[in-house]
Amino acid sequence: YIQSLSGENGGALSKVKADNMTAWREIEQIKENGESVEARVTQVVKGGLVAFVSGLRGFIPASHLSLSHVDNLEDYQGKEIAVNVIDVDESKKHLILSARAVLRAEADKAKAERINAIEPGTVVEGTVETIKPYGAFIKIDDDLTGLVHVSQISVKRIKDPSAVLKEGETVKAKVLNVKDGRISLSIKALDPKADAAPAEDAELKNIKIPKSEPLSQSMADLLKNIKL
Repeated sequence: YIQSLSGENGGALSKVKADNMTAWREIEQIKENGESVEARVTQVVKGGLVAFVSGLRGFIPASHLSLSHVDNLEDYQGKEIAVNVIDVDESKKHLILSARAVLRAEADKAKAERINAIEPGTVVEGTVETIKPYGAFIKIDDDLTGLVHVSQISVKRIKDPSAVLKEGETVKAKVLNVKDGRISLSIKALDPKADAAPAEDAELKNIKIPKSEPLSQSMADLLKNIKL
């Protein structure tokens, strides 16, 4: 009887071990595919939360819970939240999860959809956020910014955008085009004196807008990679 019980327990333990190994393989595949998965929060600990995914114990750092600062971690106790796997190591039983990564991806997708919904020819109003030698960035919404190239600021030729615009100034501009997540604007197009000759169209085609960084990055990150 004792031998039989031992055998049954041994078989059960082997199955648990096999299931555990399978779970780690699945988690590694989820990370590789960049997929999100549901995690159940079971405990609040120093610096974050303990959460389980497919029966495996993982950790969500407090800094990876939200796109903004979280004041009370207890609000997550017992909840299920979507997370990405950002680090996994079966040998060390190491599993780090991030809810922020999922939220950021969702926010970036929503932002991209809003940008693509903007029709060329639309007149927008915004605030001059940053002025550079090649043009000015106009904040037209909480997280949407368009670029007015220096050639599209005034009907008069100018070399320095700051000669016409000031940071913090409210301006109206016309959307020239939307491409690859970038919004190209023109203040000049709203001026009744604007010259619509073919030569101007050729000039517009030659405008080189600085390549945008991923949508998840801030305007500061965008500008730091631009060599003037």
